[in-house]
Amino acid sequence: MCRKTQGEIKVEIVKSTDVEQLKNLYKEAGWWSEGDDTDPDLIRKIIDGSFCFAVASIKDKIIGMGRAISDGVCDSYIQDVVVLNEFRGRRIGVLIMDELVKYLKSKNINWIGLISEPKAASFYQRYGFSLMPEYRPFLLK
Repeated sequence: MCRKTQGEIKVEIVKSTDVEQLKNLYKEAGWWSEGDDTDPDLIRKIIDGSFCFAVASIKDKIIGMGRAISDGVCDSYIQDVVVLNEFRGRRIGVLIMDELVKYLKSKNINWIGLISEPKAASFYQRYGFSLMPEYRPFLLK
């Protein structure tokens, strides 16, 4: 597994981890509602269905995460990158992105896209992502 450390912060690609701590990350980001609790295995399914899943932790406390979905051949999309509010501003998001991108590139996956919330766009632009002005994201309703 890939692993990067910065001081006491460890970032690694995982196959499983503490689902309750991940649920707290999703809740803090506003991506989880009480209605999502109907399937107790939902987070485990998210991890299993991801091409790679990265967690940032200090000792046993998960403080951030991110994941990528991919066909495993050429295209991938990074999503669900989040760091607990109390740990933001310490470059943990960059460490998570570094680990995801390094893992994807190690699998020869070089087309890496993502859809950002407007307030996070500058983070991804500083990381090296750019807008695709000729394209628009769509969501089936």
